[in-house]
Amino acid sequence: MFDRLFGRKQALETSELPVIRNVTLGRTVMLDPLAWRRFGSELLFPFDRDTLVIVAQGLVDLNEGGFVHRFYTDDDIMFQAVSNDRQGQDVTDVTVFAPWDSAYPSSSAERPAWKSRLSARTFTAEGLPEYRRVWFGDEASEQDPVTFWEELHDDRDGIVDRRIFQTCMLFGRDLPGDGRELLLAIDQESEAGEVSFEIMLGVALELGEFRA
Repeated sequence: MFDRLFGRKQALETSELPVIRNVTLGRTVMLDPLAWRRFGSELLFPFDRDTLVIVAQGLVDLNEGGFVHRFYTDDDIMFQAVSNDRQGQDVTDVTVFAPWDSAYPSSSAERPAWKSRLSARTFTAEGLPEYRRVWFGDEASEQDPVTFWEELHDDRDGIVDRRIFQTCMLFGRDLPGDGRELLLAIDQESEAGEVSFEIMLGVALELGEFRA
């Protein structure tokens, strides 16, 4: 999903990448698979292994809303932590997402229809049940998606390798017991102008359900 852009900058003398509970670029994250296996076949989350080798790291500044730290494997599994501070010392939420579908629009005319789906109260796609809007609640029939730039790093020199502009919305569906499966729907555009539509499924993790 995140193709490398051409060109490199001179490396900084020291790394500026945050380390979130020992998770950072170049390390391996160990997960407790019981975090999702306990939901059995009710869960559609397309992922079932207990290790993540982190090969890229992203940072989103939500301004007054805190920071989103993202850690990627080479097959686009995304380990995500939300924190109140840039360095990630005050973590409020941890989630792991796996790709469900990726599409490249054949024309710019497809983008308004996709963004309209991101604004709706509910979301579904082929092979998926209905998910209800999580961000902002589902009271309103329509809600503007969240937009932000994500800065991505392929090494620990602290220099941003590429930036991707994203328009996205988070949806979810309840599972038996206390579970919830999340769906992140994204319209993303690289600085080179490449656009794709992404659907990712995820589950929340407790702080004791991973280590690095």
